[in-house]
Amino acid sequence: MIKITFPDKNTKEFNQGITGYEIAKSISPRLAKEVLSITVNGNLWDISRPIKEDAEIVLHKWEDEEGKHAFWHSSAHLMAEALESLYPGIKFGIGPAIENGFYYDVDLGNEKILTDADLPKIEQRMRELVAQKNTYNRKNISKKEALNYFDGKGDEYKLELINDLTDGEITFYSQGNFTDLCRGPHLPDTSPIKAIKLLSIAGAYWRGDEQRKQLTRIYGITFPKKKMLDEYLEMLEEAKKRDHRKIGKELQLFTFSQKVGSGLPLWLPKGAMLRDRLIDFLKKVQVRYGYLPVSTPHIGHKDLYVTSGHYEKYGKDSFQPIKTPNEGEEFLLKPMNCPHHCEIYNSQQHSYKDLPIRYAEFGTVYRYEQSGELHGLTRVRGFTQDDAHIFCRPDQLKEEFIKVIDIILYIFKALDFDNFVTQISLRDKNDKEKYIGSDENWEKAESAIIEATNEKGLETIIEYGEAAFYGPKLDFMVRDAIGRKWQLGTIQVDYNLPERFELTYTGSDNQKHRPVMIHRAPFGSMERFIAVLIEHTAGKFPLWLAPDQVVILPISEKHNEYAKKVSKILNNSDIRTLIDERNEKIGKKIRDNELKRIPYLLIVGDNEIQNEEVSVRKQGDGDKGKMSIEKFKNYFNEKVENLLKSIDTK
Repeated sequence: MIKITFPDKNTKEFNQGITGYEIAKSISPRLAKEVLSITVNGNLWDISRPIKEDAEIVLHKWEDEEGKHAFWHSSAHLMAEALESLYPGIKFGIGPAIENGFYYDVDLGNEKILTDADLPKIEQRMRELVAQKNTYNRKNISKKEALNYFDGKGDEYKLELINDLTDGEITFYSQGNFTDLCRGPHLPDTSPIKAIKLLSIAGAYWRGDEQRKQLTRIYGITFPKKKMLDEYLEMLEEAKKRDHRKIGKELQLFTFSQKVGSGLPLWLPKGAMLRDRLIDFLKKVQVRYGYLPVSTPHIGHKDLYVTSGHYEKYGKDSFQPIKTPNEGEEFLLKPMNCPHHCEIYNSQQHSYKDLPIRYAEFGTVYRYEQSGELHGLTRVRGFTQDDAHIFCRPDQLKEEFIKVIDIILYIFKALDFDNFVTQISLRDKNDKEKYIGSDENWEKAESAIIEATNEKGLETIIEYGEAAFYGPKLDFMVRDAIGRKWQLGTIQVDYNLPERFELTYTGSDNQKHRPVMIHRAPFGSMERFIAVLIEHTAGKFPLWLAPDQVVILPISEKHNEYAKKVSKILNNSDIRTLIDERNEKIGKKIRDNELKRIPYLLIVGDNEIQNEEVSVRKQGDGDKGKMSIEKFKNYFNEKVENLLKSIDTK
């Protein structure tokens, strides 16, 4: 017999070799139908895999990320089986589950090119294979056998992957006539896959290396019910309408230029004003929490990033060193602000009474993202972080961490991001080589984050292996208005950079001590945050934030002078106002400015001039009647004041 411990800490004995499916069935037949995967002692498994020793388990259904992972990973293998049957000789790179669905990178040889027109045929073949209800079978295999198998198929991609693995840790999965190198997990068989849609085709360099061959990447998604697929496709259509690249162009917020460089956004006047207002908003919050502004250069000496560890970890992904006329002298475009802030801290001596010290900077950093991964403002090569670094005593760590959580929650409330969970990202339990620092410091940092989130009552998930190389972190995962998940604010605890930069303070015992460092960025980056905000609001920004708050629409040219008078009064009252002086009919002016998402439209004609009034229309809410200029000004300012007050009292 073996002991199985459930998430509620209850324990039950089962026969050795019992599977996750059988455990679920012992609880209820319905649960057995719904369970898709199982976590066994922290590792994600097939529900059909025998458990041979005492274990802590978690059963996962479709509602769980781990359940979807097994479902979509199995679907990737199903698509690969369909492809192999349709295109004999095809070679396979990798085919993982992703946040929404799955993809597979494939090589059809030099002669065949897949297009969108081929996708329905592949989908149909997948449906035929589903109907066969083939089981997914896991098999441990030696490295020699694995190499022999894929050598016989002439698949150099799988051979390369196998050569990176250790003998004894290699597994194959087979279903129907298809066999793949894979660690799993998978569904018991293909039958739960009820709805299939292949979404798009893209190019992807093998292993992300632009010097290697470009493979064909096929994206798809599957669901256990057709209704779920229909709802997802509707969401995709809505997402297209909300695409920040489309709306950003319509609202004239930002642009890109190949002459400037890929992934380097150019902020247009309206976008720059939006960006500045967000920055000003956070600056005011930071003043209340005792942050001190600092400013650092866009470059730093290579040695700075060697000391911090960033060069070792990210040097390959950074812009290459800038050489100077001095022999051997090299600089880097700044990939992170934190090393610079460490040197600011080190510029003077500190006492325990000085701490905490909170340095804040809206600092632009540069990272050389692969060209195929660039995407509007969400994935760029130059971006501005709302960065801050807190240097505190160990006994201040939890309190400071909680204060940062409070700032992020305040910002989310201000911008109506009310659907989110927090992800605690910890070290990989089994691979500590990719991190720096002692086990003791990591354990202290991880405990501080867990205690702080418990104290704040946050809904959290824990992800092992997702920590930064220098410390654990808390990420805020926000769901937008149409249900998509985005990682925005982040807080990281770091005992390691203070060690590397030999940061100290004098304690009450008159001895030197190391401070703890907290990295935090409530927005994450201005670019990504604004992209998400655009898509969340569909470009209809909160009234206090909108680039243009009011547009005045003269009915004809003879009303332009009065429109200018109204505009001057409103602009002098800090109401951002513009005039549409085009020689167009008033109906067209109204429609065009509604599309620009301007919150208030003021129509002026003969009657309005005679009575010193404006006719008011609210975006999405129609006519609000006539008001005097003074009354509208007071009405508008009251709306803004109430919005800002509601933020503070939420």
